[in-house]
Amino acid sequence: MLTINKLIPQGQGLAPALLKRAATLELDWDLRQKSRFEALDSAGRQLGVFLPRGTVVRGGDVLVAEDGSLVRVDAAPQAVLRITPCLQHGTAFDLTRAAYHLGNRHVPIELKPDHLKIEPDHVLLEMLRAMHLTVVAVNEPFEPESGAYALGAHAHGAHSHAH
Repeated sequence: MLTINKLIPQGQGLAPALLKRAATLELDWDLRQKSRFEALDSAGRQLGVFLPRGTVVRGGDVLVAEDGSLVRVDAAPQAVLRITPCLQHGTAFDLTRAAYHLGNRHVPIELKPDHLKIEPDHVLLEMLRAMHLTVVAVNEPFEPESGAYALGAHAHGAHSHAH
């Protein structure tokens, strides 16, 4: 088993040629939240991943094995609920309302300009439909927000500056 204990967020600083020839590892959201797990990469190697506790692995991150080899992580398609405004009488503001109510319930949520995604939940499905939102079960990668106070977490498109 090949041990991995280092993560490079989004492969920052690595040459595109290195990333292109790296083995891949497709993981769903539940597994990417774990800091210790076993997996099989695209090269057929058995991996033992041992990252610092609390580490969340995101699609596009690169894992570094003990032998120096790289493994690019892809977010695996999984069952999610895709939430959009009603085409007949909805507005983009309806997504803001939905995000507020889901946030109040501490639901992991992926935010996009034209839709939201959450893990399947029949109670939330009914709540969202009662709010006149369109909710469809799909099989897609899931990259929920890490949260404004997540220490050591990296978010997509994150940047820092003084306000």
